[in-house]
Amino acid sequence: MRFDRMRVFLSVSLLAGATLATTAPAFAQHPYDGLWNVTIFTQSGSCDRTASYPLTVTEGRVSAPGADVSGKIATSGVVRVAIGPAFANGQLTGNAGSGKWNGASNGVPCSGRWEASRQ
Repeated sequence: MRFDRMRVFLSVSLLAGATLATTAPAFAQHPYDGLWNVTIFTQSGSCDRTASYPLTVTEGRVSAPGADVSGKIATSGVVRVAIGPAFANGQLTGNAGSGKWNGASNGVPCSGRWEASRQ
């Protein structure tokens, strides 16, 4: 009888442990995760006057398929990103944001502003 109770207790304990392991709480999503459309506007230099890029934010990290993009979005919305030789910073709030960028085209400095909207 004692052995049967121990076996039932162990079985229930193992089942409960397995259930807890498979239902671990998910991590909270970063507030700015998702697909963003970013448009840059050149205000000085010989870079393209405007250009639009789709960027993805995953766990606060910025990426784009086939592009040399790195950077982070803080949970406060502060943006710090490098796109090839260009750098951008600014602020996201809700589903939109803006900031400034600077870089070069054929060695000639360029700079301007950017605007973003979540898709």
